[in-house]
Amino acid sequence: MGALAFTTPALLLALAALPVIWWLLRLTPPKPEREVFPPFRLLLELGRREQTPATTPWWLLLLRLLLAAAIIIALAGPVLNPRTAGIPADGPLVVLLDNGWSTAPAFEKRRQTAAQLISEAAARDLPVSLLLTAEDSQDATPMAANEALRLLAAARPRPLPSLRERTAAALEASFAGQKPGLVAFITDGIASEGDGPLLQAIERLGPSRFDLIGRSNQDAIVIADAANSADRMTVDLRRLDASAPLVVNLSARDLQGRIIDQTQVAFAVNESRKSATLETPYELRNDFARLTLDGEKTAGGTRLLDDSFKRRSVGLVSGEVGDRSQPLLSPLYYINRALAPYANLGEAQGVDLATAIPKLIESKPSVIVLADIGRLPTSAETALTNWIEAGGTLVRFAGPRLATASADDPLIPVRLRTGERALGGAMSWAEPQPLDAFRTGSPFEGLPVPDGVLVNRQVLAEPSDELDNLTWASLKDGTPLVTARDLGAGRIVLFHVSAETSWSNLPLSGSFVEMLRRIVQLARTSLQGNGKGAEASLLQPYRLLDADGALTSETGSAKPIQAYSKPAISSASPPGLYGSEDGFQAVNLFDADTPLNALSIPAGLAYEEAGLVGDGSRSLTPWFLIAAMILALADTLAMLVFSGAFSRRISASALTLLAAFIVSGTAPDFARADDSRPGDEQLMARLDKTHLAYVITGEQEVDRISERGLAGLTDYLFYRTTLEPGDPVGVDITKDELAVFPILYWPVTATAPMPSEDAISRVDAYMRSGGTVLFDTRDQFSALSASGAVSANTQRLRAILARIDIPPLEPVPNDHVLTKSFYLLKAYPGRYAGSPLWIEAQPHGKPDPGRPARAGDGVTPILITGNDFAGAWAIDDMGAPLLPLVPPDENQREMAYRTGVNIMMYMLTGNYKADQVHVPALLERLGQ
Repeated sequence: MGALAFTTPALLLALAALPVIWWLLRLTPPKPEREVFPPFRLLLELGRREQTPATTPWWLLLLRLLLAAAIIIALAGPVLNPRTAGIPADGPLVVLLDNGWSTAPAFEKRRQTAAQLISEAAARDLPVSLLLTAEDSQDATPMAANEALRLLAAARPRPLPSLRERTAAALEASFAGQKPGLVAFITDGIASEGDGPLLQAIERLGPSRFDLIGRSNQDAIVIADAANSADRMTVDLRRLDASAPLVVNLSARDLQGRIIDQTQVAFAVNESRKSATLETPYELRNDFARLTLDGEKTAGGTRLLDDSFKRRSVGLVSGEVGDRSQPLLSPLYYINRALAPYANLGEAQGVDLATAIPKLIESKPSVIVLADIGRLPTSAETALTNWIEAGGTLVRFAGPRLATASADDPLIPVRLRTGERALGGAMSWAEPQPLDAFRTGSPFEGLPVPDGVLVNRQVLAEPSDELDNLTWASLKDGTPLVTARDLGAGRIVLFHVSAETSWSNLPLSGSFVEMLRRIVQLARTSLQGNGKGAEASLLQPYRLLDADGALTSETGSAKPIQAYSKPAISSASPPGLYGSEDGFQAVNLFDADTPLNALSIPAGLAYEEAGLVGDGSRSLTPWFLIAAMILALADTLAMLVFSGAFSRRISASALTLLAAFIVSGTAPDFARADDSRPGDEQLMARLDKTHLAYVITGEQEVDRISERGLAGLTDYLFYRTTLEPGDPVGVDITKDELAVFPILYWPVTATAPMPSEDAISRVDAYMRSGGTVLFDTRDQFSALSASGAVSANTQRLRAILARIDIPPLEPVPNDHVLTKSFYLLKAYPGRYAGSPLWIEAQPHGKPDPGRPARAGDGVTPILITGNDFAGAWAIDDMGAPLLPLVPPDENQREMAYRTGVNIMMYMLTGNYKADQVHVPALLERLGQ
């Protein structure tokens, strides 16, 4: 019927019964009349003839006929703008459903489309063949329709491309000699390598009809590549459908999902590729963990960034022992000054290179700098070669020793002439040479040529055909200044001048800093292996992307990958992070060479194109049922009025309410889902203020001290700071929501029941999401002592921590923010004063009193003490201390309260005070 169709048109024959319904409705008795009861009036009425009852009013009769018609039409299944053709009945139905990465946003519509086709096949008693094109195992054997619906209900989108070659093989294997009726390809519209075999297989099968459904895919947009240069990050975006303008938000997030930087990217009409830049400072770009397209929840709309984008570790090796009284003459002085703000530096220990270099490699640096080192011991050379081939970057500087080294040194990118070239002076014809403009394609491209930089000595490279391609920077006379060569997964870079000022004044310029910074930026960070030998280069799945572009710890059937490799995307190596928390490699769905093109159908293959469920077609059954319900309520109300159940005034009110209900019922937002859950009221009550929380251990006295201790600290915070916390809260870690609390105080007691695996897993998730747990063994002993007798509480703490992924720990350093977040502290006592306060170790190796404070806003996820903080803070209802101190010193109680204040300020504000240590250096740079 034009734009209207019915799934069960036979039911429309029931409309023929409407005249019978009309005749029956006419016999409804009229409304009773109300009269006064005078006896004489009754006598007068005795002589009247019998009267027939009045018929039903015409408008009520029409209302009931409309009610019956609405029910009949609703049962007939009306569809607006339906598909023009049904399923052919001359063969099985074949449904090919793309469930790759781009189908995630509209996968439910694709599932409904497939379910509608299978339901039509079930009505015709046709077998169904269902294939999901992103699955490894595909079987096209026809099955019963109800079995196909069961498999369809279990289908999920995958963060993988389609495997249409396997789909083609499955079709040809199952339909050999059999002709399908309808082949419905519910596609994502993206071309793949298997399109040719699949479409050829469909053409050879010769189905009665071939439908292409959902070909237009406006959700397909990907982050194809990201390049992190010295001063910005460039991101390459691509989209499939360029028929309309599009604006998306590109966000750079850290490991916790917090946005560090964001920019808008605007696509014009017919523009399918766009580059965006994030001009974030280098220090903040170190915290980038992934790039996301907000609102585009697909694996292609997320790009993971691995350790190659983070701060590098650089090992320094000098050919001579520097004189500390004359640091400006040391070969490593200028390198150290240039790289210290951007990398973690470490010098080789000892003068024996045969042992110093292998030991330095064991610390897994990203870059090793050799300053004027000529001949290397065989063991050191072998160790360096293996390290470079695994992904390391070796930077070498010339000098007198290198100038006399062997020309066949394998760790030099170009063949060198023996000796050095002197420019200028009485014995030279040449003048000192300035730098030439940096070459296009070089990592130094875009850097300005420094004025006044002259080179008066250098080592020369032998001319060769490949010398030009290996040169990153050169002098005005064309001789190389910096050359480089790839070796395995790593790189060797050579500065043809020395690292100090005896050969040139380049180390005194800002260009020297930028050149080294870019080289280090190009280097990979170290990846932690999981074994020795061949196994050391295998990286286990750590976090994987799901179809919505979110990281998950479920690894499924993923296998380890080779370090520094680019595995083909499959179910064995899906997109995600491989390695461990200490170091990982990112595998992304797209890279710069991965195409994103639209699916193309050969000219000789006939097909009909259709949209998904909801794209143009709409079921009208719910609307007719709603209309029938409204008409039924109106009829019921009218009957109550006619029977005299309401007075005239009440009837008017009822009609008014009915009209309001009808108006609200026709509004598009007439019903709302109730998504509340048990405990939401309590959770909302805890969001009004900041609450200090403690773990309920189940031991009455321990829990009472914890509650009174946090109550005492709450009062202290109220009177001494601007923070006004709410009442302390005891939480059950097995079921309560932990994310609303900044810190969780856990009094460890060996006599309490051991927490379950699920409870400890919830605490682990709380710590990973930014929360902090303060473990208090209350035994005055170090909870982390690896030897000697320990208390039962400490043993219980070890058992708990053995099941939590905790970071390396150290006692609070003297420069940590905890020492100055509110009060200036040097110790952290509670009831006792003998136990240190342990926190997450800062990423600077061993504690060093002279090191700078940790940068960034990160807060340690764990604190451990044995000093019984809550016992020192605990007060009674009158505000008096509950427990005595050991030793009895009230000043210790004051310091315990101050410790609690510093911990809370640290939890709530992060490491913001760490930035203050940089103020003198900033003022010095600004000249103030």
